[in-house]
Amino acid sequence: MKKRGILTIVLIFAGLFIALMIFVAVLISAFSPDGLGFGKPSIGVVEIAGPIMDSKKALEDIKAFSENELIHGVVIRVDSPGGAVAPSQEIFEAVKKLKVKKPVAVSMGSTAASGGYYIAIGSDVIFANPGSITGSIGVITQLFNVESIMDKIDVKVHTVTTGPFKDSGSPFKEFSVDDENYFHELIDDIYLQFIEDVAQARSLELGEVRKLADGRVFTGRQAKVNKLVDEIGTIDDAIAHVAARAGIEGDPKVVYPPKERMGFLSEMLRASVNTTFNQVQSRTSPRLQYLYVGPQ
Repeated sequence: MKKRGILTIVLIFAGLFIALMIFVAVLISAFSPDGLGFGKPSIGVVEIAGPIMDSKKALEDIKAFSENELIHGVVIRVDSPGGAVAPSQEIFEAVKKLKVKKPVAVSMGSTAASGGYYIAIGSDVIFANPGSITGSIGVITQLFNVESIMDKIDVKVHTVTTGPFKDSGSPFKEFSVDDENYFHELIDDIYLQFIEDVAQARSLELGEVRKLADGRVFTGRQAKVNKLVDEIGTIDDAIAHVAARAGIEGDPKVVYPPKERMGFLSEMLRASVNTTFNQVQSRTSPRLQYLYVGPQ
């Protein structure tokens, strides 16, 4: 029994020591400028995935890499079908500002369309896979109307406005010709902003862009022919390109935003602690069987 008790104590302290070491690694990775690189020049990767409805996280990541002297270049990985106008424009502007300070490339994943493409044109160079779906240069707004349904169930909606266009697009009123003209003026201006930025960023005539900006999508290979992207290649190619422009020799260290590293290493910590105490539980007193570390 004494030997078993000593073994229990040794295993517990060994587990705690391992957990402590991993926790220290988590802190170093999360708060040191280059993760676990310890001063090695690195390439930062900012991931923009899914619908673009908010710019906060992307702007924070871009700013962090912009200000970090150990990050010598940045790859923006875009895998998005697009999204809201203003967030896309904000990220586009942030990428433009970033490339003034450091080499920046965009790597397109499966999709980098509409707002995703808008972000991409802010970089120095755009890499697309041959089958990446991109383009979709245009603006869309969709409105629905339930007026006839409300009439059938005998429900009336009374609306009071300060002007004739305050309730334009309301699902409870008929979509009039004036409403349609109003919304066309709105999206036409947003569309013009989009194609003007594409023309300037890609060194194309506005008329050339208009021919491509009818909402259609292109494969990466088609986009290169139409001068919408620069290179056919993977994210590794984009990283290698940025590293070369930054003067990094050999394989560069790749760094992701701190929160993502923190989440990954925290999961490692949880798994390690669970494994250690499961071993203790199987060999020692059943008092440890109710120990719970993190979500299961």
